[in-house]
Amino acid sequence: MSSPTAAILGEIGLPVPIRELASKTWDVIVVGAGHNGLACAAYLAKAGRRVLVIESRERVGGACTIEEPFPGVKMSPCAYLAGLLHPLVVEELELPRRGFTWTPAVNGLFVPFLDGTSVQLWDDDARCEEEVRKLAPGDVDGWNAMCAVVRRLRDALRPGPRGGETWSSGSARDMWIGDAPTRDEIEDRLGNDAEAQAVLFDWSMAEMVEHYVRDERLQVAMLGQGVIGTNASPFDPGTASIRFHHSSGRLGGMPGMWGYVKGGMGMVSFYFCDAAREAGATVVSGVPVAQILPREGVVLESGERIAAKVVISNADPRRTLTMLGSAADAGWRKRVEDVPIEGCTVKLNVHLKELPNFTARPGTNEAHHYGQINAPLTKDEWKAGFAAAKRGELPEHLWCELYFQSVHDASVVPHGTHTMSVFAQYVPYKFAKGSWDERREEVRALAMKSLARFCSNIGDGGSDSAVIDAQVLGPPDIEQKVGLTGGHIFQGECLPQYMWSNRLSARTPMTGLYLCGACTHPGGSVIGINGRNAAVAVLKDTSGN
Repeated sequence: MSSPTAAILGEIGLPVPIRELASKTWDVIVVGAGHNGLACAAYLAKAGRRVLVIESRERVGGACTIEEPFPGVKMSPCAYLAGLLHPLVVEELELPRRGFTWTPAVNGLFVPFLDGTSVQLWDDDARCEEEVRKLAPGDVDGWNAMCAVVRRLRDALRPGPRGGETWSSGSARDMWIGDAPTRDEIEDRLGNDAEAQAVLFDWSMAEMVEHYVRDERLQVAMLGQGVIGTNASPFDPGTASIRFHHSSGRLGGMPGMWGYVKGGMGMVSFYFCDAAREAGATVVSGVPVAQILPREGVVLESGERIAAKVVISNADPRRTLTMLGSAADAGWRKRVEDVPIEGCTVKLNVHLKELPNFTARPGTNEAHHYGQINAPLTKDEWKAGFAAAKRGELPEHLWCELYFQSVHDASVVPHGTHTMSVFAQYVPYKFAKGSWDERREEVRALAMKSLARFCSNIGDGGSDSAVIDAQVLGPPDIEQKVGLTGGHIFQGECLPQYMWSNRLSARTPMTGLYLCGACTHPGGSVIGINGRNAAVAVLKDTSGN
């Protein structure tokens, strides 16, 4: 089945005139057509509610969409990989029927080191253990113990269906579904597992790796997994929980696995949009909302007023506050404003003539290109880089994580070329000197220099460079392009003090106003369950109305 939304790359536009939308009676208005907003709309429309989704940008999908940054090249500007997408949402919204397929990145994580050694951390336990034994023979037991604590956490907090069950029939034990559990409820699940509790609530990522392994290369290979999208150093308390968050998926029945969605990550949003419209929801794009009126509806920037007793905001909470104005509850306002929301990541979407040639394992079509790749930092570089960004300066080197959609799906590029998505930290939201427009090329060069330490064909240009072109998106660019305040890809920090029952709820103190984005439980990434949780809350609260 082909996707009607994908056929137009999510540029839905106005299927009917605004005056007609304003004349109708709606049960629910969803502000923002990010993936969670679209999932939420699909569930509500399937339940028989009259749903209108209003997106300010021309294209639906938010941070999980598909664009053409270069001629003939289709890429998602922000979201690259699927892993935390909830199987229950995949099942209930019938994504496979709509065309959803994905390629698990079983080749895992490849990390080269400055001394010329490297490690391929395969998803297969036996192959991974063999690689660890070659690099650091004394750390095999510790490595296995570190993997085991993550597995115990996942099995305790996010158990999958038991034998004979589907997610629809056997998912009630998954703590991502429904209202967030309290700290006591989580600790009850974990029992006396002190290590699991330390990972979830206390340890820095550095403490975690140093607790289990001794080889410094193996330690630095993992440090970046504790700060993905997080404005914190891997030496800061709580960052180990980021490692668990990104290892807690069960997509395709493969615990902790990440992979590549055919067509690009934005296809997830497009399938959700298809599901919503098939169920009867109306989706419009290119229509900015100026004001949210709880229990009444919204006012568009063009002045029209559209009525609905329920408004669900998929916008980040700071933007939601702006749209609420004086209607925002004072205590809730303070809670929203207390959550850090300044991003520290730069995204590079790169078109390549060939894949990177890593000097530690030469070749331009190797096993490591089919998983993810890290360009690591030393511990001193991690500390210095974080401190530099805090001062509004660029670090000497960036930590980079690389993804290659094109090796799994050649349909996204012209024949013989490749895509490289680069997720890098740390950069400042605002420079102490100069602007992002003035320093964008400097950031691009810095990213390429950081990769060139490990690659022979990635550099600042010239005939030996594999780079055809590169798009650079710093935090202000993500803010402007996607609508995420501060350019924070998770609508606010995901450290322990902002997660679980400390995260914002789908329900707000303003009657008739709900949230469904990454700012709500269970947090950020392309998950979809946030949207489902919000829809369930609305249906419970409004049944009988």
